[in-house]
Amino acid sequence: MIKVMLVYGTRPEAIKMAPVVKELINRSEVFRCIQCVTAQHRQMLDQVMETFSLAADFDLDIMTDAQSPADVGASILSKLPRVFNEVKPDFLLVQGDTMTTVSAAFAAYLQRLPVGHIEAGLRTGNLDHPFPEEMNRRLTSQLTTLHFPPTQGSKDALLHEGFADSTIHVTGNTVIDALHLALGDDYEFVEPALQHLDQGKKIILVTTHRRENFGEPLLGICSAVAELADNRDDLVIVWPVHKNPAVNKTVHSHLSGRKNVVLIEPLEYREFVHLMAKSSIILSDSGGIQEEAPSLNIPVLVLRKATERPEGVSVGATQLVGTDAEDIVKSASKLLDDDTVYEKMASATNPFGDGMAAQRIADAIESYFREKQRQ
Repeated sequence: MIKVMLVYGTRPEAIKMAPVVKELINRSEVFRCIQCVTAQHRQMLDQVMETFSLAADFDLDIMTDAQSPADVGASILSKLPRVFNEVKPDFLLVQGDTMTTVSAAFAAYLQRLPVGHIEAGLRTGNLDHPFPEEMNRRLTSQLTTLHFPPTQGSKDALLHEGFADSTIHVTGNTVIDALHLALGDDYEFVEPALQHLDQGKKIILVTTHRRENFGEPLLGICSAVAELADNRDDLVIVWPVHKNPAVNKTVHSHLSGRKNVVLIEPLEYREFVHLMAKSSIILSDSGGIQEEAPSLNIPVLVLRKATERPEGVSVGATQLVGTDAEDIVKSASKLLDDDTVYEKMASATNPFGDGMAAQRIADAIESYFREKQRQ
């Protein structure tokens, strides 16, 4: 029996870990699956765990008001080794590029515990974009035993940095697995504001949460949303506003009460997936949305200067527009007004996976331990 511990703490991590949890549990003759949550984001994490019926074996419960990345890392490094000592796992799985990811990987390294990194190899080449995620994932790679990049491009980045080919397994992204689990026919929205969206209007979905977009960049995004809403009667703009005060206060102060702008609380994952599916365009600085939306044939305008997911840009499913209001409005208007441009983006093939990533990850871990037994 291989004891695999999964450590995660944010909403995106839980979404992308859920298919792996289910796959490991389905192979109970091989794996014992142990879930440890840091609760880096408490409420949003709990929503996803309920959606996918995830149950934590350990909860570090680290979230505090106005926590800094350093606070998160220090708390995990203090608490997680005690869980390791109790459970004595054989293998640790982390996902993505959060403070939970790099801190858990470092704690495992200090205990000589092998680490698997889901969504490995993503790079922008700029340590400030996104901040601190670009550094988090680079450091995590240095602490990783088995790398699970979602694409060949991510694998190439790891090879370029000197990691051995034998340690790298291209799997696709588990977010596509999760999307397939969450989508359903004849879905009815729970959020009242979504039940009564104006019929016949195109929906633009907006999300932001990146630290590098706090301040002036977020003001630019708000200005673009205001201009689109004021000048077009054919739109309704829906923005599930992140709870971080740096986002929440700015968005509400600039857009509350504005015509055709619907500001709502962050949505439960299944609700959000179905809102994406009904949208015409998505404006977002999210990494996961850049991966999910192409499977739904929805164009994404990426509200960032750089992306670690260039495959979406390369195939034409996503477009980097930054945070300048004029650039955002121009790109969104072009998609809304030119059917040829829209169809070209909407019909692009999703380069991020086929929904089988969790199976490939479990296969690779099993093979790793089978090889160790032979040695």
